Amino acid sequence: MVRWQKKAVATGAALVLVAALGACSSSGGKQEEESSGGAAGNVADTPRMKVAFITHAAPGDTFWDLVRKGAEAAAAKDNVELQYSGAPEGADQANLVQTAIDQKVDGLAVTLAKPDAMQANVKKAADGGIPVVALNGGIEAWQAAGALGYFGQDERIAGQAAGAKLTELGAKKAVCVIQEQGHVGLEARCQGVKDKFPNVEKLYITGTDMPGSQTTMTSKLQQDKSIDYVVTLGAPFALAAVKSVKDAGSSAKVGTFDTNKDLIGAIKSGDVQWAVDQQPYLQGYLAVDSLWLYKTNGNTIGGGQPTLTGPAFIDKGNVAAVEKFAAGGTR
Repeated sequence: MVRWQKKAVATGAALVLVAALGACSSSGGKQEEESSGGAAGNVADTPRMKVAFITHAAPGDTFWDLVRKGAEAAAAKDNVELQYSGAPEGADQANLVQTAIDQKVDGLAVTLAKPDAMQANVKKAADGGIPVVALNGGIEAWQAAGALGYFGQDERIAGQAAGAKLTELGAKKAVCVIQEQGHVGLEARCQGVKDKFPNVEKLYITGTDMPGSQTTMTSKLQQDKSIDYVVTLGAPFALAAVKSVKDAGSSAKVGTFDTNKDLIGAIKSGDVQWAVDQQPYLQGYLAVDSLWLYKTNGNTIGGGQPTLTGPAFIDKGNVAAVEKFAAGGTR
């Protein structure tokens, strides 16, 4: 896989952390109660600790299933009681952080896709002695929020990789589909695409309304026949874009950010040309494991820099190497 990186990061530490994984359970919902669950295999004999894991996940977005599986695997190994919750709106996420503070959790993992809404409460947690790590969103904001580390990709760099790919493939005009307005990471992806492939325009859809999103993409392709590439920012939207291309009678190709099991199948069949992978399972795993390491051994990861988990391209040339892991629900 081709990898783009802005600077040297602690990827070696990330690899060391991938250890014996077991099964773990925690319940679902916007604000979720924890469940302890047993783990198969070795479990740390360190004192039980409670970690709140708060994301900006929208309902139905399969990307977060992968993040959660990684977090649960690390929790099972590390004797961690995991409280997983998510809410798309920044104010709701901030309230979830306040709830975690009130519950006096032992660690906090957060996404900072909407840092203006989140930063005050996240900083409050860190200043109050709760170790915090950030993942997936907010690469420009995690340090100011008081987080110990960041696990994810630089979205601008990832977008530039996608833009360079479009140029390499001879694309003429692209549309970059954003499923959530106000999400700094998604905006950075499209800006990165534009950095390397100027003839691209943004198209906003409502990610929680898939039929409406598909209709919007279809209408755009019908209106502008010069579009020969659709770049989506999540696997479910890439699969919807494939249908939109057919419905519009367009010859546009589809590339995307992020994967799921069905998306891997679409790459294999040729319906989707490529995906930019940021390894969401690894993000969830490292976020929980890093908090356990900090609490039990005083370790930090990254040396003050973000720990990059991507980007890397998955296409027909290497999809077979990923397919078996996608079948297991971890890629």
